[in-house]
Amino acid sequence: MNILVAPDKFRGSLEAVEVCDAVTDGIKKAYPNAKVTAIPLADGGEGTSKILTQQANGSEVTVTVMDPLNRPVKAIYGLSEDHQVAFIEMAAASGLGLLKTEERNPLRTSTFGTGQLIVDALDRGVKKIILGIGGSATTDGGIGMAEALGYAFKDSEGHTLLPNGQSLEKIASIDKHNADPRLALVSVIVACDVTNPLFGKEGAAYVYGPQKGADPDMVVQLDQGLENLTQVATRAFGRDVSQVPGAGAAGGLGAGCMWFLNAVLKDGISIVMEQCNISSLVEKADLVITGEGKVDEQTLAGKVVKGLAGLCKNHHVPLAVVCGTLQITPGQARDAGMTYAVSVLNRPMDLNAAQSEAFRLVSDATFQLMRLFFFNRGVV
Repeated sequence: MNILVAPDKFRGSLEAVEVCDAVTDGIKKAYPNAKVTAIPLADGGEGTSKILTQQANGSEVTVTVMDPLNRPVKAIYGLSEDHQVAFIEMAAASGLGLLKTEERNPLRTSTFGTGQLIVDALDRGVKKIILGIGGSATTDGGIGMAEALGYAFKDSEGHTLLPNGQSLEKIASIDKHNADPRLALVSVIVACDVTNPLFGKEGAAYVYGPQKGADPDMVVQLDQGLENLTQVATRAFGRDVSQVPGAGAAGGLGAGCMWFLNAVLKDGISIVMEQCNISSLVEKADLVITGEGKVDEQTLAGKVVKGLAGLCKNHHVPLAVVCGTLQITPGQARDAGMTYAVSVLNRPMDLNAAQSEAFRLVSDATFQLMRLFFFNRGVV
């Protein structure tokens, strides 16, 4: 019996690799002879770089860069074993988690540090960059990242602007003369798990600005700035990418990557599953077990569980889902391709208790589903 274990993290409780261990523990208690292959997954957000680095037998690099408010911070990214591929998370340099709540202000924050990580990877001779852009503290359209790579942004009088959200509405021209020429020699793939356009009511400022500290007036200012950036960048690069799904991700970094890095935006979970060769593992499995902290309607829109459900459906392999909170109906689970879905909570408990007992809860829930699975097949 071949079982593939391929979960996302349970945010605040277990990292994806710990979920793998807990699920494997439950499987072995129920069926000690099962052959288990465990692959931790991510959807392009936090943890993606580490997982991809591990799958590539790579190593981690620590670099001092500027945080969202231009203060030195140590950031980590990954290199593949052959040093040809860099796995970078913008959150390591430009993430919301680097700021105190009172420091959040997308008019002031910048993605400059993310650009510094890219420069370091270029210095090491990489040929490909996979960039995860979840968890940002910024709404600068990627101009901070671009400045670190040699671009300059100028106002109507030719003065160079600071690369932050406040400058967006003042940009009149983009100076590309000193842009790093090595960008033409690398391919950049951006792992993106949202589909928002760059500006407008569904854009970066209106949808995500408030969680980064923007008040209503800031939201309007940032949205107008992103629209202005669109006009200027479209003239400079000959294409308008503002409506491409994901252009508004990470405060417009999605669009910035397409303009300044000539990057391709891809669904985050698709990138991770491709790098981990998940399709062939699913094909060989008798059962796939996945999970994440919360399974809800967002899950059905493109998270790890949804990505695996599609593969399992194609290969006619049953998919079991364990989660902390289950907020979809049986009909939604069925339609999404889930064979079995269950919350690991076995009694009323508060969040602290659930998080502290997470490993055991996941193991126990897995044990129960395995007993049911094998009983239905006449094994136990």
